[in-house]
Amino acid sequence: MDTVMGGVPYAAKLDPREEHFRVPSPHPGLSLFLRHMPPAPNVTPLDRAVLYVHGGTFPSALSIAHRFDGYSWCDHLCAAGFDVWGLDFHGFGLSDPYPEMADAAEAHPPLGRTADCSQQLEAAVRFVAGRQGVPRVSLVAHSWGSIVAGAFAGRCPELVDRMVWFGPIARREPKAERVRLPGWRLISLQDQWERFVADVPAGEPPVLSRRHFDKWGEAYLDSDPESRSRAPAAVKVPSGAFQDIFDAWAGELAYDPALVRARGRAYPRRMGRNVPRRRCALAL
Repeated sequence: MDTVMGGVPYAAKLDPREEHFRVPSPHPGLSLFLRHMPPAPNVTPLDRAVLYVHGGTFPSALSIAHRFDGYSWCDHLCAAGFDVWGLDFHGFGLSDPYPEMADAAEAHPPLGRTADCSQQLEAAVRFVAGRQGVPRVSLVAHSWGSIVAGAFAGRCPELVDRMVWFGPIARREPKAERVRLPGWRLISLQDQWERFVADVPAGEPPVLSRRHFDKWGEAYLDSDPESRSRAPAAVKVPSGAFQDIFDAWAGELAYDPALVRARGRAYPRRMGRNVPRRRCALAL
């Protein structure tokens, strides 16, 4: 049975070996959710920790830990000998939401900006490093998560081992007037489907098959208990991630890439489903 801590329910474990933790947040009175999978039982542990840094619309349970046809990215890294961790930022998954998300979206500026979330990431990394007894943690970051990971790695280089960025956000020369967003926004299943098929080269399959997406989509709606009360059904998320992305595309990236010293590898989003899991394990 799910339990409740800090007003947020724990999800059932995605695997019998999975561990769940709550760690104090930089925001007083709030806590962050972390999930952990140890190395597979039939492999030699590497005594190295990998932390997944999610993007701007869905949490760890629906990214590194989600199993498509019975297998996840987390499973692959565990089979390579890693301890694998996933963080949910505030307002996503099972971390406490920002209290401001109960107000009208227009009542607040975008919640969950990079400066804030890099502090949340630091709290998670310090917990993981202490729990695992390692000096540094490797990061796998997706989309907007690459901005947060970059800001953190530049600020705390002594805590970062290696980095893998999938679909990282880069600075672009401004071509239009800058977009300004409210505190939070709603993401429907149609919004998610359009994100998965956008920018896929002609003739190539989408990042997810429709069969996989339909199952994943139900789990996505489950991540917000109020999602199905909305028309259309939609998940409420902080807008800070989108504001950071729009700002980067308007010429202002929220961190200085020159400060990142960790060894790493980046895979562009256009590679989509064709990024082999093995490449990530080898890069780490």
